[in-house]
Amino acid sequence: MEISLKGDKEFNEIPSIKTKALRINLNEHIYGTFAEIGAGQETVRQFFRAGGASGTIAKAMSAYDKDFSDAIYGIEEDGRYVTEARLHKMLDHEINLIEQRLIRDKHPNKLFFSYANTVTTIDFAKQYKGHGWVGIRYQVEPYQEYNEITLHLRFKENDARLQQETLGTLGTNLIYGAYYKYNEPKKLLRYLYDHLDKDQLEIDTINFSGPIFEDVDNRLMSLQLVKNGMTDAVMFAPDGNNVLPAKVLYKKNILALRGSFRPVTKVNMDMYQRSYDMFIKENKVDVDKTQVVFEITLSNLRAEGEIDEQDFMDRAKLLCSLGQTVLISNFQEYYKLVEYFSQYTKSRMGLSMGVNNLIDIFDEKYYRHLSGGILEAFGKLFFKDLRVYLYPMEDENGELITSENLKVHPRMKELYKFFKYNGKVVDITDYDSSILNVFSRNVLKKISDGDEGWETMLPEGVSKLIKEKSLFGCETEETFRNE
Repeated sequence: MEISLKGDKEFNEIPSIKTKALRINLNEHIYGTFAEIGAGQETVRQFFRAGGASGTIAKAMSAYDKDFSDAIYGIEEDGRYVTEARLHKMLDHEINLIEQRLIRDKHPNKLFFSYANTVTTIDFAKQYKGHGWVGIRYQVEPYQEYNEITLHLRFKENDARLQQETLGTLGTNLIYGAYYKYNEPKKLLRYLYDHLDKDQLEIDTINFSGPIFEDVDNRLMSLQLVKNGMTDAVMFAPDGNNVLPAKVLYKKNILALRGSFRPVTKVNMDMYQRSYDMFIKENKVDVDKTQVVFEITLSNLRAEGEIDEQDFMDRAKLLCSLGQTVLISNFQEYYKLVEYFSQYTKSRMGLSMGVNNLIDIFDEKYYRHLSGGILEAFGKLFFKDLRVYLYPMEDENGELITSENLKVHPRMKELYKFFKYNGKVVDITDYDSSILNVFSRNVLKKISDGDEGWETMLPEGVSKLIKEKSLFGCETEETFRNE
């Protein structure tokens, strides 16, 4: 049995929150529980107010006292309550209770669900805006394995009451989308913002799992968050799963490398390894608390105007295969990237880059939108405990370009010297000179043209993966063997 989607319009007119809650309540099959911690029972309130809730709500609860909460859901290892682990424990516990207390023989056609959130709203000093984890575990067919959608949000409003109302709207949108848009997860994602504005909240992590989402790649869903303007950056781990950036970056020393990585080359990995070796020798850098991030900007993902999702996945698979953590961001300028990292850490940071990237940083055209121009940007970029590690480049004449002889615009010369001679820009001197002429664009052209010799330009194992998975339009390994 499937839930009927009859009458569900392609929203020229967005259904009100009350209409969404009422439609769920009037569906005789949907039945479950609500467990909300930290911001009131704002989601379930929408369903009570809509009417007909007795057919949908088996239980609604909120364990505000920490001892009560621990007694119900257990104690977290880190002692915190607003975490992904806590959310999963809540969903596990509540679904198990449904299965124990509601006899299937009595409810043969019910689609069970459990909605949960664990949230902290803005504090009285208004220093911390608040954030939370929200999720639903549910069925779209009786007796089916459970599906799950979980997400992390950050509040942007400066009033606790407004944040509570925002949470209630988001929760209703999530439950409605889970049941009526599960077959179109990209649309489900967009509809989470029905009756909400991006100035009210940010969604920076989302994961789909279960039988109805077995074909959903969560990395692509992360990409949608940035593409739709729901967040400025998303992150996924070497295992390919989406991770909360705050969890990965919190109080860490951060070394970031920006690139197209299309594909990742020996130069990229040499730049990473050499700069990393220098970075961990710096004062105030703890190797055990150091996080390396390979960053791809949204502009780098736009090959020909629109984002090519397959191309994105190709790059992601290669970087993950090399054990790297990847950040997808909407930060065209480096100072925005540093500002973003500064939300999570006050520890030393490093940027590893090539000569052309550093020259671009000193180009005034990127800062015309700032009232303080390039000086404002550089105040944000270098105000923090940051250092640039510069990888050299060979020009068309074979001359080696380093921080000592690179040319910036004449107006920027003195500014460049100031940062250079204050130790903010340092050269990577221990590099592999034999690979300086390797460029991703040339490798990509060789792959697409079917030329030979590109394999030697890539890190070990990468060319094999490109052939096996037919990445970047490459012929499969099978085709190579048959020729």
